[in-house]
Amino acid sequence: TTGIEPDFALVKFKKLAGGGYFKIINRLVPTALRTLGYEESQVQAVIDYAVGHGTLAGAPHVNHETLRAKGFGAEQIGKLEQNLKSAFDIKFVFNKWTLGEDFCRKTLGLTDAQLDDFSFDMLKALGFTREQVEAANTYVCGAMTVEGAPFLKAEHLPVFDCANPCGRIGKRYLSAESHIRMMAAAQPFITGAISKTINMPNSATVEDCKAAYQLSWQLGLKANALYRDGSKLSQPLSAALLDDLPEDDEEDDAVVDAAPTAFAEKLAAARNPVQRAEVVAEKIVERFTAQRRRMPDRRKGYTQKAVVGGHKVYLRTGEYEDGKLGEIFIDMHKEGAAFRSLMNNFAIAVSIGLQYGVPLEEYVEAFTFTRFEPSGMVEGNAAIKMATSIIDYLFRELAISYLGRNELAHVDPANIGHDVMGGGHDEGDIDEWGDVAYQRGISKGYVRSNLYVLNKTAERGEAMEVTARATGTDGHGHTITAGATASISAAGVSAASAAASGRSQQIAQARMKGYEGDSCPECGNFTLVRNGTCLKCDSCGATTGCS
Repeated sequence: TTGIEPDFALVKFKKLAGGGYFKIINRLVPTALRTLGYEESQVQAVIDYAVGHGTLAGAPHVNHETLRAKGFGAEQIGKLEQNLKSAFDIKFVFNKWTLGEDFCRKTLGLTDAQLDDFSFDMLKALGFTREQVEAANTYVCGAMTVEGAPFLKAEHLPVFDCANPCGRIGKRYLSAESHIRMMAAAQPFITGAISKTINMPNSATVEDCKAAYQLSWQLGLKANALYRDGSKLSQPLSAALLDDLPEDDEEDDAVVDAAPTAFAEKLAAARNPVQRAEVVAEKIVERFTAQRRRMPDRRKGYTQKAVVGGHKVYLRTGEYEDGKLGEIFIDMHKEGAAFRSLMNNFAIAVSIGLQYGVPLEEYVEAFTFTRFEPSGMVEGNAAIKMATSIIDYLFRELAISYLGRNELAHVDPANIGHDVMGGGHDEGDIDEWGDVAYQRGISKGYVRSNLYVLNKTAERGEAMEVTARATGTDGHGHTITAGATASISAAGVSAASAAASGRSQQIAQARMKGYEGDSCPECGNFTLVRNGTCLKCDSCGATTGCS
C-alpha cells in the first residue's frame, strides 16, 4: 500500500469467491535486504526461507529419497511436485486424488475407510512425525516470515515488521501505539482525518482499546479506527491459514482446562483437527431467530389522503403502544384490480417486515427516489409537494412522520414559510387582556410571545400607543404578563403598513407567475418556474435538467 499504512503481513492469503486461496507476497523484501547490505546469495536464502522452495528435492525428512523408500515411484513423485507449486501445505497434496486410489491401496496398504476420511493424515500414517512434517513444510511452502531466516541479523528484524504476526511461527508485529504515532506525525499536514486501520492482535483487551483512544486524543488525531484481528467470522485478508489446531494431548488439555464444562467435554471428544474446528465453530457462531411482534387488536395511527400525479392514494398506519410503526395499508382510487392488489400485498409485506423487526430506516433508504408512473405533483400533503412514484411518496411520508426525516420533505413541517401567519389557536385568550386587547389588522397567530396591540382610543392622524405584551411562567408555575408601551404616529404606522402591503403583493404576484423561489444557475434571477420534474428560467430560458 501507499502512505503510512504498514503491510498487513509479508505473505497474505486472500479467499477467492470461487473457493480456494490466493497467496500475496510482498515483493519489496528483496529490495530491502539488498539496501541493508546483504549479498545476493544471502538475499535468496532469506526469500527461499520465507516463500519456500516449492519442491521436495533436498527437503529435510520428507524428500524424494525417503518417499522412494516407502514405495513411491517416479510417476507419483512427479505428480506431487506438480501440485506442490500451488500448495500452502504439503499435507494437502498427499491424498488419493493426487496419487491414485490403486497406488494408495496396493502399494501403501491404506484402507478405503482411511482414504475416504477427510481428516486422514497420510504422512502420519506413513510414519513421519509432526516435527518432521513441519520442517519439510517450512522448506517447501515457506515460513511466511523472515523471523529465523538464515543470515538475517536480529537488528534488522524491525524493518520487516507488519501489522500482524507473519506465518505460523511469526511473533513480531507493529504495536497499536506505533500505528498511532505514525498517524500523529502526518496529521498536522492533513486537513481531514486519516483513513487507516489500527490493527490490534486477537489478544487485545478492552483496556488496550481505551489506551489507544486516549493516546490518539492526546496526540491530536481526528479519527481512530481500531480492528482486532479475527473479530469478524470472515475477514478479507488473513496472515495465516487456520488449519493447524493443536494435535498433541498437552495442548488439547490446556484448551479444555480454560473452557466451560460442556464445551470442554465436546472438545476433548474431538480428536482430529476437523472435528475440533466444528466444535470451536459451534462455540463462536450465534444463531439469531427473529420473533414476530404482533400488533394490538385496538391500535392508533392516522390516515393521509393525497393525490400523486392525478391518482388518489390513501395511506393508513397502525402503531404499537409505544408509538412505533407496525403496519401500513395502501388504498388506490379508481385503479385497476391488478395494480390495487399489488399495492395491497406490498403493504402486507412491509407490515410483516416491520413486525419482525426490520427497521423503518431500511425501507426508507430502499424505496425513496424510486421512479415510475404515476408520479409528479402531490396534492393534499402539507410537507411533500413532488414524488417520483407512489412508493417514493409513501415512504417519504412515513419517514417524515415516524423518523423525523424532514430532509425528505419539500416544506419543513416545523417552519412552513417566512410569511406564515399561524392558525389563530390562541384566539380565545385575547379577551383576558381587557380593553387594551383591541386589534387593528394584526394577526393573532404571528409571534405570540411578542404581540403588538394598538390602543383603541387612538384616532386617525393622532399619535397611538403601542403595547407589547409577553406572557410566561415563574418558577412556581404562575403566569406572568409583562408589557411595554411606546408612542408612534399614525403616519408611521400607515407607511409601514403600505410597505408591508406592497411586499405582500409582490410575493403574491410571484407566486401567481409560478416562481419557485430558487435562483437560476445561469443568470441568477429568481424566475424559475416548474417545468415537469425540473425548473425553467423565464429570464434566460435555462433549465435545471430538462431539454
